[in-house]
Amino acid sequence: MKTIIIEDEAFAADALENMLLKIRPQAEVLAKLESIEESVEWFHKNEFPDLVLCDIHLSDGSSFGIFKQIEVKSPVIFTTAYDQYAIEAFKVNSVDYLLKPIRKEELEQAIIKYEGLKQNSLSEEIQNIQNLICNSSSSKKSRFMVKSGQVIKTIPSEEVAYFLAEEGVVLLVTFEGNRYVINYTLDQLEQLLDEKMFFRANRQLIANIDSIKEVQPYFKGRLHVVLEPGNAGEQIISSNKAASFKNWLDL
Repeated sequence: MKTIIIEDEAFAADALENMLLKIRPQAEVLAKLESIEESVEWFHKNEFPDLVLCDIHLSDGSSFGIFKQIEVKSPVIFTTAYDQYAIEAFKVNSVDYLLKPIRKEELEQAIIKYEGLKQNSLSEEIQNIQNLICNSSSSKKSRFMVKSGQVIKTIPSEEVAYFLAEEGVVLLVTFEGNRYVINYTLDQLEQLLDEKMFFRANRQLIANIDSIKEVQPYFKGRLHVVLEPGNAGEQIISSNKAASFKNWLDL
């Protein structure tokens, strides 16, 4: 069983590989990939593996970004650190969905499920994944409910300049400069938002493309982003994400 692991945390990728090899010693891990960009490049240069173990949240965005560029030819077992987003959809549209921290017996059950699928069933699973990827943009969140004093109102996504994690809460900041506390994490928001409009810049920020006032070169290949409205603090994009960020700006 030839497998690749797509996971942006090296220790998690190593742990998953070790767990897999204990369950199926004959398995071969062809590659451990950390980003959308690296994964797409690997798929372009190599034959598709028998199975893909894929984290949903990567350093340069959602792993859906991989499958939007590459037609899925392998069954996928998704992994993730959160359980709030479309768990049942993933269970239907992939071989399985594992919630971190992943337990050995859960991975083994997913492998058994994969091995039990007949070839025609595998083809259906792969097509289901592709359908899920293609249709994901239609289910993106279009508005947010916020509270201002005793008043509850909705903010359309296009009116959101950015989402900012600050002092243990996540703020929705509008282009008018209004700030509202919302009950979402940035990881959740990254999956809910339209990736053509919003970009996960770092651990503190998801920015609307129209909020980007200026991008300046920074040390060691990083980028300094100036936002409108201001008061978002210093926002830096890592060298690992710089290429993806530039591509996003140029879509």
